[in-house]
Amino acid sequence: MYSVVAIPGVVPIADSGPGCADKQYTSLAHMSGYQGSGRFGGAIPPSVNATQEEVVFGGAEKLRQLIQASVKVLDGDLYVVTTGCIADIVGDDVGAVVEKFQKKGVPVVYAATGGFKGNNFIGHESIAKAIIDQYVGDYSGEREQGLVNVWAVLPYQDVHWRGDLAEIKRILEGIGLKVNILFGNSCNGVSEWRSIPRAQFNLVISSWYGLSVAEHLNEKYGQPYLHIPSIPIGSLESRKFLETVSEFAGLDPKRTEEFVTSEETEFYKYLEQFSDFYSEYWWGIPSRFAVVTDSSYGLAITRFAVNQLGLIPSLVIATENPPEEYREMISNEFRHISDDISLDLKFIEDGYHISSELKNSAEKPAMIFGTTWDRYVAKELKATVVEVSFPASYEVVLSGSYVGYRGALLFMEKIFTTAISGSA
Repeated sequence: MYSVVAIPGVVPIADSGPGCADKQYTSLAHMSGYQGSGRFGGAIPPSVNATQEEVVFGGAEKLRQLIQASVKVLDGDLYVVTTGCIADIVGDDVGAVVEKFQKKGVPVVYAATGGFKGNNFIGHESIAKAIIDQYVGDYSGEREQGLVNVWAVLPYQDVHWRGDLAEIKRILEGIGLKVNILFGNSCNGVSEWRSIPRAQFNLVISSWYGLSVAEHLNEKYGQPYLHIPSIPIGSLESRKFLETVSEFAGLDPKRTEEFVTSEETEFYKYLEQFSDFYSEYWWGIPSRFAVVTDSSYGLAITRFAVNQLGLIPSLVIATENPPEEYREMISNEFRHISDDISLDLKFIEDGYHISSELKNSAEKPAMIFGTTWDRYVAKELKATVVEVSFPASYEVVLSGSYVGYRGALLFMEKIFTTAISGSA
């Protein structure tokens, strides 16, 4: 549901029990950096509030009345019906209900997102495809050179997603691209989604999620896509990222180099001044770390910590339960962190087993890039925690980002402030 809230001007309609919608709010909008609900989140989303009556007799008629009332009361540009387990299990024909409104010209679509079909990552892709197929529709016009659709971090699930998407957009525009960022405060709402078919190509910046959307767009519009598994953090990864995108898009390499050089100049000025602290702080800063987050952010953090900060990884755990078909591809990325660092990525969702892995790791980490839940085991290990992933209830996040050049500087501030204040 919060993938819908993340698109400005779009209204979610919950075809579910009341607890499903409420749990989305309290977890993603609240216990994930206190991001807040925005215009159509929180207590605003209309809900069928399915009960035993809908389980026994079906909820199609109630959904029809709800859509009708929602369109009348809430001034949205698009309405997205997301189903919960009840509607999907009892077999309500949600598509037929929505189709009647679509034939009348009402901008409404639906996505089957019952929890038994997968987690937020899977539901996010289902919603994107639903909007593309039912709202954006067919297209046979010209492509716009230099226009790119970005499929990257997961809104609300990624604690820093708003700032991350803004930074990704900034650096892509810096090398000459026009960017459909599609979610967040830097998105122009449904007008961006309408222009998806015009884009020159799709850019997937993640270890796996977003790939099925890009493949769908390739089949539907014949649009090529570029897949970059690691979110760029720091100057090394950002340079590789921008040069790869620039070459794929056929951009002017001189302009790309000028932008990258300008960003690096500013970045390294800060690092030069930071080097006094890094080389002279005598009371101990961490050298070994563990990462507990989704595989995309985990790969990005690990590469930055190893290749740019010189830290040593003890353990990396991917928590988002990626589909089996992508696991070997993801694991292979972690086997090539650097010339002399190869990691055996572990896929674990359960918090108890994650704590056990951390406690029993051969090399105990001094810092954990993880979640609020990892604070318990961190106390036993006398380690510190930087909360980078959901749930993050000891972080308040507005526009902060750990991505790109500027995000990496903020990330370093967070890492070493946490480290030296840990014993206070």
